[in-house]
Amino acid sequence: MDRKSISILIVCGALLFLWPVLVNKILPPKPAPPHTNLVSSASSTNQTALGTNQAAIAPAQPAFEAGTNVASQFAVNTNQPEETLVVTNDNAVYTFTSRGGGLKEVELLHYPETVSALRRRAQRTNQFATLNTPAAPPVLSILGNDSLTGDGVFKLSQVPGGVHAEKVLTNGLKVVKEFRLGTNYLMSASVRMENQSRQPLQLSPQEVVLGTATPLGIQDNGQVVGMLWYNSNKVASVGPSFFNTNTTKLFFFPRTPETEYRAGSNDVVWVALKNQFFTLATMPQIPAPSVVAHLTYLPPPSREEVSSTPKAVAQPTGVTAALEYPGQTLAPGGFVERNYDIFTGPKEYKTLARIAARFNNDIDKVMEFGLFSPISKMLLLGMNWLHHRLSVSYGLTIILITVLIKIVFWPLTAFSTKSMKRMQALQPQIKAIQEKYKDEPQKVSQKTMEFYRKNKVNPLGGCLPALLQIPVFFGFFAMMRGAIELRGAHFLWMGDLSQPDTIFIIPGFNFPINPMPLLMGVTMLWQISLAPPSPGMDPAQQKMMKFMPLMILLFVYSQPSGLALYYTVQNLLTILQTKLTKSDPVLAPAAKTQVPVAPQKKNK
Repeated sequence: MDRKSISILIVCGALLFLWPVLVNKILPPKPAPPHTNLVSSASSTNQTALGTNQAAIAPAQPAFEAGTNVASQFAVNTNQPEETLVVTNDNAVYTFTSRGGGLKEVELLHYPETVSALRRRAQRTNQFATLNTPAAPPVLSILGNDSLTGDGVFKLSQVPGGVHAEKVLTNGLKVVKEFRLGTNYLMSASVRMENQSRQPLQLSPQEVVLGTATPLGIQDNGQVVGMLWYNSNKVASVGPSFFNTNTTKLFFFPRTPETEYRAGSNDVVWVALKNQFFTLATMPQIPAPSVVAHLTYLPPPSREEVSSTPKAVAQPTGVTAALEYPGQTLAPGGFVERNYDIFTGPKEYKTLARIAARFNNDIDKVMEFGLFSPISKMLLLGMNWLHHRLSVSYGLTIILITVLIKIVFWPLTAFSTKSMKRMQALQPQIKAIQEKYKDEPQKVSQKTMEFYRKNKVNPLGGCLPALLQIPVFFGFFAMMRGAIELRGAHFLWMGDLSQPDTIFIIPGFNFPINPMPLLMGVTMLWQISLAPPSPGMDPAQQKMMKFMPLMILLFVYSQPSGLALYYTVQNLLTILQTKLTKSDPVLAPAAKTQVPVAPQKKNK
């Protein structure tokens, strides 16, 4: 490979590395529409003995801009003050609102709102991580025409272990909602619509809102924010990028923006609105007909927050979802009731697995482990077991798991190295076979394989360890991407193993300096320099292999620092094994062995 080709590869790698920065410079995100689906402001006042408070509302105005968005259909009478009722248990604070008669917000008492990626910064905050904030409408609010919603204002009352919301419309429709708090971040809820009139009542098609998936903070770019839904067969997902008009297919070719996502055919088992670590999952006790989702614009951060916070997202977005139900006729005294189980908490695998076993609905798939799910689950359970059993940090736990994995693969890697060494020693004979039968490619392959068998060499032996370790790497990646246990877990200079270990951001470019992936890249180069070259590989291909560390570095650079820690330790252990294997006396004579090739017959 000449210098020109190498230079082109370096430039391409640099462009790929800086691609997110360049895209933001060339195609900056479009600002939100001047009128977005944000709820009108309100200031709180006194609180009653039942835990309710009232808000002084601005002059009457629609709560949402008219449009096609789910939230845009939610309109309440803002002339009536908002009434909220707060219920608390050991895990969370639940705030219910009279506007829509649903769950407005969940505060998770064991999880801070933000966690610094730098260990030297304060890790604690007075604010808790929240769900469905600052979005609207509330969970289990009903969208439809006036015959279903009226002015949208419910009467709230506290009942043992939960909240009761009730509304009677002028047409005789009574809507009752019950919320009962449970354990493991669970809540049972029901929506009952009863015809109290003396005439049949036609219910129009309706949507039952499930809430909004929102980012974790102003630096969360929303890449993992979105909605998941399950139909007893597979999980489908949709995120803000599905609706993003700035999204391009390839090389700036525009795509047609989507205004809504709709799916399901009487098979919606559960719907989860999630970000990286938390989820609001609704599980109908009877599968729902369909699910619909829309993009939701959220309140932008203040100018002060943007100026003081590197990589702050100027216009955050979320995804609002609802279950769709068809219209029907209620006879006098008739009713329809729908029951739900709602999970509002962290994406903690053990908790979700228990809930999945209880309801037999695979809600643990919210973890999104993907293709390598068994490996990710095993790594996560093993990491937690070592952490609690040995009382060591998660950073040391990752190192211990890496060492254990290396011990398991040690014999295979040693065999691979020895096999490659033997193949190097046999290259002169292989070349002789190739020269003798150069006009007969099929015979070259046949004779080469026979020669390998006679000398007990496996040509695939050098590739097998790498192939077997690829699932482990991606299993680690999937596990660390959403493991709540790693959020805020610090090690050395890293303040949060679930985030990149950014120590500095280059002004003007917002480009982060992450030391751990850089260390990983150095160890990869060291490892490649020690590894024996693959026999028979073209010199140009060998040079190309030297650029593999750059490609892997590009992939890992913006991923959790715990993943880079695993890969770095893995490289160091491989370097150690390579040095030990090179000093193995068994290989010394093999490297000098000359295996004779059968004498060639002279052509007559």
